[in-house]
Amino acid sequence: MTDAPQTIDLQQIKALAPIIEEMSIGNDFVICEVSGKRMEKSEAILKTLQYPVRFDGFIIFYLKKGHFTIDVNLNSYELRENSLMIQVPGNIIKVTKFNEERLGDAEMIFVLISKEFMSGIRFDFLKVFQDSMRLLDNPCITLDESQIALANDYFNLARKIISAPFTNKREIIGSLLTSLTYLSTDVWKQKIDEARKKTDSQRNARLNQVFERFIALVNEYHCSERGMAFYADKLCLTPKYLSKLIKQASGRSAPDWIDEFVILEAKNLLKYTNMAIKEIVFQLHFPNQSVFYKFFKAHTGMTPSEYRNG
Repeated sequence: MTDAPQTIDLQQIKALAPIIEEMSIGNDFVICEVSGKRMEKSEAILKTLQYPVRFDGFIIFYLKKGHFTIDVNLNSYELRENSLMIQVPGNIIKVTKFNEERLGDAEMIFVLISKEFMSGIRFDFLKVFQDSMRLLDNPCITLDESQIALANDYFNLARKIISAPFTNKREIIGSLLTSLTYLSTDVWKQKIDEARKKTDSQRNARLNQVFERFIALVNEYHCSERGMAFYADKLCLTPKYLSKLIKQASGRSAPDWIDEFVILEAKNLLKYTNMAIKEIVFQLHFPNQSVFYKFFKAHTGMTPSEYRNG
């Protein structure tokens, strides 16, 4: 079992891959391009992310070359050449597929930003992206040639700023991030609008909205609330009607989604903390260890102890 906590911060990422130290501002901001042998040296990060974890900050990830499959809050996304993915704090992330034999051929740029750094910028980053991009619905887009050129310009400018002997690097990078956020918002909105035009005939807008709000609530409250009445009340719906909408929108029942988040949380605590199982039972609000064991084994085929030691 790994001793790392269930929530990974920027300092721990730097410890896993010291190569990124050269382009960072303390433990608040990191920007790095990785390819070839440098990619292989960062393999520890990918292997860590093969278990579900949270990164306690913002991630901007641009895949120039390669192929990865990443789960975000139980949904899978394919990242291929020229894919851009943005993650906000609280998302549960897991790398489910990457080709180790071709890892050295991959090329990527990633930016990691602490919540504290972003909160010091005069821009509500999280609100903008929640309102315009609906990250739960589509955190990944593919850039066109003009957008790729702009992304490279921002990356190169950030590198020059960090490597230069400026005394106000933090403030300069903060201003650059504000500019990038405005630009990204426009790009993402265009992409989402295009996608919605293609899918409007397949998914009802009302279903989509309710489903997104339901998943966001489950992500926030699943440790303590597993009853449909709680979520229905939050959404001003009856439990029966909410269950019907979730089933129509996703093909899965609402309790299934809640249970999946609980199992993911339990796995995270078992793998990434030294908490005793009875403490995990308490944190996840199970009435006793017996109920937790039966729940966990029914969903995974293993007992909590077997999963922790596996």
